[in-house]
Amino acid sequence: MDPLWIIAAFVFGAIVARLGLPPLVGYLVAGFVLNSFGVEGGQTLENIANAGVTLLLFTIGLKLKIKSLVRPEVWAGATIHMLLTVAVFGAGIWFLSALVIPYFRLLTWKNMLLVAFALSFSSTVFAVKVFEAKNEIPSRHAATAIGILIIQDIFAVAFLAASSGKIPSPWSLALVAGLLILRPLLGRFLVRCGHGELLILFGILMTVIGYRSFELVGLKGDLGALVFGMLLSTHPKAPELANRLLGFKDLLLIGFFLLIGLSGSPTWTVFGIALLLVLAVPFKAALFFAILTRFKLRARTAILISLSLAIYSEFGLIVASIGAANGWIGKDWLIVIAISLSITFVLAAPLNAFAHNIYARFSDLLKRFETERRLKEDEPIHTGEAEVGVIGMGGVGTAAYDEMQRRHGDVVIAMDFSMDTVQQHRKMGRNVVYGDADDSDFWERVDLTDSRIVLVMLALPDPQTSRFAIQQLKRLGFQGRIAASVRYEDEIAVLQEAGIDAAYSLYEEAGVGFADHVCSELGYCRLDQKGTKP
Repeated sequence: MDPLWIIAAFVFGAIVARLGLPPLVGYLVAGFVLNSFGVEGGQTLENIANAGVTLLLFTIGLKLKIKSLVRPEVWAGATIHMLLTVAVFGAGIWFLSALVIPYFRLLTWKNMLLVAFALSFSSTVFAVKVFEAKNEIPSRHAATAIGILIIQDIFAVAFLAASSGKIPSPWSLALVAGLLILRPLLGRFLVRCGHGELLILFGILMTVIGYRSFELVGLKGDLGALVFGMLLSTHPKAPELANRLLGFKDLLLIGFFLLIGLSGSPTWTVFGIALLLVLAVPFKAALFFAILTRFKLRARTAILISLSLAIYSEFGLIVASIGAANGWIGKDWLIVIAISLSITFVLAAPLNAFAHNIYARFSDLLKRFETERRLKEDEPIHTGEAEVGVIGMGGVGTAAYDEMQRRHGDVVIAMDFSMDTVQQHRKMGRNVVYGDADDSDFWERVDLTDSRIVLVMLALPDPQTSRFAIQQLKRLGFQGRIAASVRYEDEIAVLQEAGIDAAYSLYEEAGVGFADHVCSELGYCRLDQKGTKP
C-alpha cells in the first residue's frame, strides 16, 4: 500500500474526528485531495476496498437472523420504498432533461430509470458504521435498518445477474443444500479455533470461501460472504468472531472510502449536478419515515431508521459502473454519483450523531404520524411485584439479575433494547421486557405509579445512556436507589452529577471479586475483613 494513502487518511481522519464527525468523512476528503494532486488508486487499493466491503457483509451476516427479514416493515417497507423512489426520481430526472440541463438532456427513459435505480439504494457501510459507533447494532431500529439494506442488496444481486446476462448455475441449488448440511460442521470448527488469531483467520477464510463459492455458481460473491456469516449467526461464538474481525474490517474499509474519493476529478458542472441529486435526499428520508410509521413503528424508531438510510449507497456506484461499462450511461455519471454520495456522507454524519437529540426536539410533531394501534413490544410496561430493576442484559446485567434473584427471590425485572436478547432470556425463565434506556418514549411506557421498585441497577456500556436513564427516573419521581456499573473511573463523576447513589467500577472491583472468590473457594483467607489475622 502506498504510504501516501495512509498518511492522508490518518491526517484528514484525525482532523474530521476532532470536529466531531466520523473519521470516514475524513477518508473521503483525503481521497478527493489526493486525486487533485494526480494520485491514482490502482488495482491494489481497489482490491483492499472490495475486501473491506466483503468482510463487512460477512460480519453483518454474523449478527443477522433470518426471521428479521420476514417482518413486514422490512421486506415490504424496502420494496415499496425502492419502487416509489425509482418512480419519483425517474420523473424528476425526466423533468430536468426537459429543461436541457447538462448530463440529464442526453438520457433516454431507460437511462433515467437506471440512474434513479442507482440512487434508490442506501449505504450499508455508512449505516453499519453509525450503529457500531453508538453500540446500537443489537437495537430494534438497527436490526430493521440492516434488514432493509439486505433486501436492497437482493435487488442489487438481481440487477447484476440481469445486466451481465448470466443465469445462476443449476449448481447454485446444490450449493445451498450443501451449506445447510455443512452448517453443524462449520460450528464445530468455530469452537475449535479458540480465542486468538486462529479465530480471526477462520472468519477471513469463511469470507473468502463464501465469496468464491457463490461466484462459481453465477451468484454475487458479496452475497456469499453475507450468507456464510448468516450460517454462523446463531452460534454462541458468533458475537466474539464479529468483535475479533472488527479492527481488521475497519482498516480495510479505509481503502473503500479512499477509492471513492479517488474515483474522479470533479468539475464545477459535475459538482452542481451532484448537488441537485443531494437535494432529493430529504425525500428518501421522508418516504422511509412515512412507510415505516404505516407499519405501526413508533416515530422514534422510524426516524432513527430513516436518517441512517437516507443517503446514497456504494451499491449505486456499482450499478452506475455497470451501466457505464455497457454504454447505457456516460462515465461522467460515475463521478456525479460518487460526489453526491460523498456529500450525503458529510451531511448525514452529524445528523445521525445527534439523531436522538433531533427526535427529542421534534418528538411532538413526529408522533402525529404514528398509527393508533401499537405493536406488542410498544405496549405499556407494568413492573408487577418486582422490587429490583436491571437495565441492560449483557454479561454484567445477566450476572446481576441472577445474583439478585438468588438472594431475594422472584422480585427482579430486567430490560434490554435487543428483541433477540429479550426472547433468549425469556426462554430461560427470566423476567425481561423490551425497551431502550436511551429512548424518552420508553420511560413514558413505564408505569411507576403503583410500582414496588426500590432499586434500579444500570448495566449499560455507555455512561451517557446511564446518565439519561438516571435523569428520566428522577423526572418520573422515582424515590428508590439507583446504582450503575462503569468501566472507567472518570465515568463515575458523570453519573454522580446526574444523581446516582452508587457506582461499581468493573475493572477495579473485578480484582476484589477475584480475591474474594479465591478466599471462599480455596480457603486462603489469612486476614479477616478488618485486616487482622483470624
